[in-house]
Amino acid sequence: MTEFSYCTNVHPAEDLAGLLDQLDRYAVPIRERAGLDRLGLGLWLSADVAAVLAADPDSVSLLKRASRERGLFVETLNAFPYRGFHDPVVKHSVYRPCWGDPRRTRYTVDCARVLGGLLDEDAEYGSMSTLPLGWREGWTDTDGERARMALDGVQDALREETSRCGRPVRLAIEPEPGCVLDEVSDAVRWMWDRVDPDVVGLCLDTCHLAVSHADPGSAVRQIYDAGLQVFKVQVSAALEVPDPADPRARKSLAEFAEPRYLHQVRERGPDGAVSKEDDLDAAVGTLPGLGPWRVHYHVPLHCQPVEPLRATTWVIEEALDAVMARAGGVTPHREIETYTWNVLPERHRQDLVDGIAAELRWSERNLAHRPGPVLPRGQELR
Repeated sequence: MTEFSYCTNVHPAEDLAGLLDQLDRYAVPIRERAGLDRLGLGLWLSADVAAVLAADPDSVSLLKRASRERGLFVETLNAFPYRGFHDPVVKHSVYRPCWGDPRRTRYTVDCARVLGGLLDEDAEYGSMSTLPLGWREGWTDTDGERARMALDGVQDALREETSRCGRPVRLAIEPEPGCVLDEVSDAVRWMWDRVDPDVVGLCLDTCHLAVSHADPGSAVRQIYDAGLQVFKVQVSAALEVPDPADPRARKSLAEFAEPRYLHQVRERGPDGAVSKEDDLDAAVGTLPGLGPWRVHYHVPLHCQPVEPLRATTWVIEEALDAVMARAGGVTPHREIETYTWNVLPERHRQDLVDGIAAELRWSERNLAHRPGPVLPRGQELR
């Protein structure tokens, strides 16, 4: 059994039959190729599937039984994409409906009911990652008030599901560049005094963290110093361009520009200021290119991109060390979320089963059982 789940949003299944099919088509071969007796799934449910399952406990039991028979289990859901995550063009639609829209509430409550039914008896708790309120453009004060009220209702629903299934079911808000809660600091400020920290916490996506050029240790300290918790870490690597003025880098980077997903870019200038662009195509023409770029492009964990590009895997290590040093009694779920396999440049692609199995093996070698930094006696990590 591994300490890591893999996120199934890499698969396009958006009905129950497709969900069951992906167990045999992908999850079991991945588990076997990674040499594991049990493998966790970070299950993605489209809104339509979540609604069907939430209304039919027998179908949830069927999915749970089918998973267990195959050496699979579910402790966490990805409840960020609502539907259509494999449409030809996704871009900004992944942030809709926002938390000001009642459809987001319904979807989240449906996911909570499904997750409660999928948890094994030995699960410590269940977690669900969700979007950071919505995309920043077009967001209004009215949306903010609606989001606050919606979150109050969802917290009540999570408490009800916790009582029903006998284990905590928790929500994890996932900061992302370009969104209303762009960075960890934005999420902490908004969540402080608005949420029950035993019910709602954070999902720390290490690709998003890297793109923001944040210091992992400082970001984690902000979370725990505010009395909040990390319920989930999405183990993912961003694409880094050390010298965006290098013609070789520009040529290599051009291969990663693609039409399906949004690839936010952040440049850290010589003075430490961060310049921002919302997509890779636009960044090439607008950012100054005086400092390193970080690109929101989840790249495989186990193999570096072709030079002069590289992956920010060291951010994952630093973030996990910082979280494990502060996590206390709640160990975050760790989910590998490289959803970009099907849009990677041709020379970077691998067979999906081989690639995800290799990521799991890499994570076990490099990230498992990380104890956190060793501190001098009497010194606390703050």
